[in-house]
Amino acid sequence: MQKKLLGILTYAFISMAYAEIPSRSIQLQLPNQQQIVVNEGELEPRSIGSYAIRLYAGGSSEFPFDVFLSGQIQPRDGSLARVINADINGDGIDEVMVVFRSAGSGGYLSADAFSWQNNQLQWLAAVKDLAPNAELIQAFAQHKK
Repeated sequence: MQKKLLGILTYAFISMAYAEIPSRSIQLQLPNQQQIVVNEGELEPRSIGSYAIRLYAGGSSEFPFDVFLSGQIQPRDGSLARVINADINGDGIDEVMVVFRSAGSGGYLSADAFSWQNNQLQWLAAVKDLAPNAELIQAFAQHKK
């Protein structure tokens, strides 16, 4: 009986531990219904490696990833934290920010910005070694200066 209870508790603990692991993939629907998908490299460590960013035509709610438009593979330092669509340079046109959190005690942020206009992904800029609670749009504005 004790072995069975121990087995159940071990399984529950392992399940809870895996439930806390952030996703290695994030999807974002853009205002024009296009889809952005960002994935960490599948077999790479969480703390460093590469990531892929892909743009899909969207349009079909049933098959939003059928029409691939553009993509890139970039290096990363940290785990994928979030993907944001925002106007980072004040020109009235949104860009996509891919945000990473570093491994270790600092939890520093870094981010890459991409234009997604004209059905193409174009890398624009990167900010690195930001405080864990940094304002990303402001960081990109400072980087531009």
